[in-house]
Amino acid sequence: MSRYRVFAMLPLMAALSGCNLVVLNPSGDVASQQGNLVVISTLLMLLIIVPVMALTVLFAWRYRQSNTKARYEPEWDHSTQLELVIWAAPLLIIICLGALTYMGSHLLDPYRPIDRIAANRPVPPDAKPLEVDVVALDWKWLFLYPEYGIAAVNEVAAPVDRPIRFNITASTVMNSFYIPELAGQVYAMPGMRTQLHAVINKPGTYKGFSANYSGAGFSQMRFAFHGLDHAGFDKWVADVKAGGGSLDRNGYLQLEKPSVAEPVRRFATTDPALFKAVLGQCVDPAKTCTDNMGMGHGGQHGGGHGGVQGGVQGEHGSGHGEHGAAPQGQSIQGSAVPDAPLTGAGLPRPSNS
Repeated sequence: MSRYRVFAMLPLMAALSGCNLVVLNPSGDVASQQGNLVVISTLLMLLIIVPVMALTVLFAWRYRQSNTKARYEPEWDHSTQLELVIWAAPLLIIICLGALTYMGSHLLDPYRPIDRIAANRPVPPDAKPLEVDVVALDWKWLFLYPEYGIAAVNEVAAPVDRPIRFNITASTVMNSFYIPELAGQVYAMPGMRTQLHAVINKPGTYKGFSANYSGAGFSQMRFAFHGLDHAGFDKWVADVKAGGGSLDRNGYLQLEKPSVAEPVRRFATTDPALFKAVLGQCVDPAKTCTDNMGMGHGGQHGGGHGGVQGGVQGEHGSGHGEHGAAPQGQSIQGSAVPDAPLTGAGLPRPSNS
């Protein structure tokens, strides 16, 4: 019966053999290095898994009940040589995996600018990274090109073999920016800026999507990533500019409204300060930018020093008093602070001694 099951699975195995495993065969150097980490880690672990599985079958067969020739030693309980093998081999593999993980975590840090385009091809000293500002909206992606003053919805393009620096944020909820052919996923969070440095090495159109559930339209939150040669990229930029359309703050506020399966849209001009306003959560003029909160009045978390990647407020404000806190009786953000004893949940105020 088992023989027939094997034959029945042959068509499925043949079909799967033709699949393109993107993670293990990507078109970008960063993703390729990450794929190599997966392969090497798997092979290292198989050095233990395969012998253990083989020995399990061997022992079950050799010491089966019907084998009267097998050695029977009911008093056996220890072997120094066997203990050394059992503990030394996994320990060595753990050390190798730890070293591999440590080096890979630093070399492939998404915030770290890449130092090579591909194996044995370092980044030219005069190479200028392509800046792409990314905003995760509900449920679509907005890409801004500050160098060219253009923008696109659900479409992004980059030249082959040119370093790319993505600056990533979100409008409302957390998402995850992921192009499997390019590099690993990076989270997009409102009020914060994350980064991803990568490069694409082969021309083509690749899939990008959100890898973090973010609501009803999550499954259709996809976009196209075009890897183009330099002439093709210049033509794509020219086509975007020739298409007309402008994205200002009012346009962004309309675009920000939730929508599903949004078609590709292009904008020939954009507000140069739009991404900074999105990052500070103050595209609406009625709102105060998070990096300016507390300016002039202090507050426990003032804006005297910049926040994390320009989005999170600093720990020390620019107002009066220690850590930017206003003295008692003065106002913080327009609210009066009463000059009254401080008490906790049934606890007395601590003495100065």
